[in-house]
Amino acid sequence: MLKQFFKYITQSVAGMIGISVYILADTFFISVQSGADGLAVLNLILPVYGLVYAIGAMIGIGSATRYAISKAQGGNPDFYFTQSIFWCLICSIPFILTGIFLPGKFLGLLGADQRLIHLGKGYLRIMLITTPLFMSNYTFTAFARNDHATSRAMIGAIAGSLFNIVFDYIFMFSMGLGLSGAALATAFSPAVTMTICSTHFLSKKNQVEFQWKRPSIRHLVSCCQLGISAFVGELSSAIITIIFNMLILDIAGNVGIAAYGVIANLSLVVMSIFNGLAQGAQPLISQNYGQGKQENVRKLLKWSILSCLVLELVTVALSWGFTDGLIGIFNSENNLLLLNYAHTGLRIYFLGFLFAGINIMLVAYFSATDNARPAITGSLMRGIFAIAVSAVILSKLLGINGVWGSFLSSEVITFAVLLLLSRFQKKPQKEIK
Repeated sequence: MLKQFFKYITQSVAGMIGISVYILADTFFISVQSGADGLAVLNLILPVYGLVYAIGAMIGIGSATRYAISKAQGGNPDFYFTQSIFWCLICSIPFILTGIFLPGKFLGLLGADQRLIHLGKGYLRIMLITTPLFMSNYTFTAFARNDHATSRAMIGAIAGSLFNIVFDYIFMFSMGLGLSGAALATAFSPAVTMTICSTHFLSKKNQVEFQWKRPSIRHLVSCCQLGISAFVGELSSAIITIIFNMLILDIAGNVGIAAYGVIANLSLVVMSIFNGLAQGAQPLISQNYGQGKQENVRKLLKWSILSCLVLELVTVALSWGFTDGLIGIFNSENNLLLLNYAHTGLRIYFLGFLFAGINIMLVAYFSATDNARPAITGSLMRGIFAIAVSAVILSKLLGINGVWGSFLSSEVITFAVLLLLSRFQKKPQKEIK
């Protein structure tokens, strides 16, 4: 089981890093072409990505988790995949309409001035219109992992990222499409991932069925209860970005926003690693929980926590040891003010990962074992309430350093809450012989 565990988490982490490179590649190429203004635009748009990914993750990962538990208990989950895709398409409609008719006004609501609106309107329009691809991507990868095709999901995610990097360059520079070219490359990357995952669903090893059943709100809610941790995990990046953008804009202006853009994009990669670890462990935990094998569930949780601790220490060590080198990747203009803000910010902000990884894992564990209430409470604490309160209070006390430190503060508070909630878990299933 230990060998299987490491196979699942390493391939899931690799796949999630691949997904995070979608935005990271954009950040690099946009910084080269448009400098600090381009970084500011992308950082203002990041919350929209976060919301889209969050909805897709909640539906896709929640449906796949419920599928794994139902299948282990001998149920009939043959319609879970098609229901997941259907609801992703329905939830995409408001984003598509906004992208067609109101991209400029929407970018203005996110805090962009006229100069930034002119620069980023085309990027946002393309991104919103292709929302169905981003949302449905989670369904394809999550169901592939839960059907023991972790390698296929990993290859799909990495292939999508490589496509994104190559076509970022082609569209932006060779074809001269600028930020719109970056958006096109990013938008088609999930299609590559889903195509590769589909090769598993069409193979003889596939056990996922595609039966159609009348859409049910009750079924959607049931799945979303187990996907809420993934939802808030993705949404937290959007919430944090919006709050930080407002606070930093008031304290340090557009250069401060650009500095936070560097930190936010680097943190997306780290978050993807911990989300990948949690999503990799989830199928095994859900399967053993559904079969009533509690000793296996405890072992999987122990291995997951230990893996998180190692990755947390490595993350903080790298962020402190290579601070200026990491910032320099995105500071093509050698802006000294941006470097100063980002240098201090990166080091303080990344201390929060000493707790964030374990918090993500614990919330995923609650979801995987059908404990929706502590999963939802823990997710909301770390993703919305604790970070919002910490950011507002600490920014008033410590200025921009208080904004950077609020991530650590919120994760410590969330960890304490999760320890308390662990006492109120649902009683385990009886083992199925």
